[in-house]
Amino acid sequence: MRSKSSREMIRTIGLHAVLVPLAIVWLFPLWMMMVFSTLPENAIFSAQIQWLPGTHFWANFEQLQADTGFLRTLFVSIMVALVYTVLSVFLTSMAGWALARYHFLGKGMVLAIILGTLTLPYFVVVIPQFIMVARDFGLANTWFALIVPPLFNSLGVLFMRQSFSMMPGELFDAARVEGVKEWKIFLFVAMPMARPTIAALCIILFLASWNNYLWPLLINNQPDMMTAPVALGSLIGLTRVSWGGIMTGAVLLTVPMLVVFVLLQRHFVAGIAAGAIK
Repeated sequence: MRSKSSREMIRTIGLHAVLVPLAIVWLFPLWMMMVFSTLPENAIFSAQIQWLPGTHFWANFEQLQADTGFLRTLFVSIMVALVYTVLSVFLTSMAGWALARYHFLGKGMVLAIILGTLTLPYFVVVIPQFIMVARDFGLANTWFALIVPPLFNSLGVLFMRQSFSMMPGELFDAARVEGVKEWKIFLFVAMPMARPTIAALCIILFLASWNNYLWPLLINNQPDMMTAPVALGSLIGLTRVSWGGIMTGAVLLTVPMLVVFVLLQRHFVAGIAAGAIK
């Protein structure tokens, strides 16, 4: 027993000896981003590296707000990410439920097509998608264009399909025998059982929408509909780059997401584990 505990202690020490430096390497750029957001621009490019935060954060934020109206862009990003996450989770859950629990002609082909879309680079579909939404439908510079076209998520469909496939079919059969309608079985039996997977999927989809840059840049050319990542990109001009504003905006975009992830990491890990175990 003593030798076993000694081996476990050595293994734990070795694991921490590897993971702690990796964590420091990963956190160092985030720390420097926060430090740069509190410095004036001449200090950011100073020959002497600043390791501790300064007192220029509010001035950088005021300049960022004056250049981009950043609070408005944050509101747009939050609304787009929230609506996108709710709708995408619901749609991918319905698709995953159908693929997991129903038998229909062409089911294998549908699943193969969904798997095939994972191999397509986004740049292959973004231009046809832009032409269809902006030219054919005339929906550029609208909430619909920002939210609806990216809704279908192949990974989310496969994620939810795996979660529903793991649930006992006898439970749903018993509900059908009792006369429960299919939509009630889906909403009030299957969805609550898939709560850990849904929580993990919500985090993934929200972050994907929150960080999305290319599609909002293409489909929108009005300041009132600009998202926060696009607003930060607009600070890079031909003759001037507002590095203080970029660092401040990056902090305002990153820190809330890190806090949310830390608070919900238990659900995230549980959802990933639930989707990975068959």
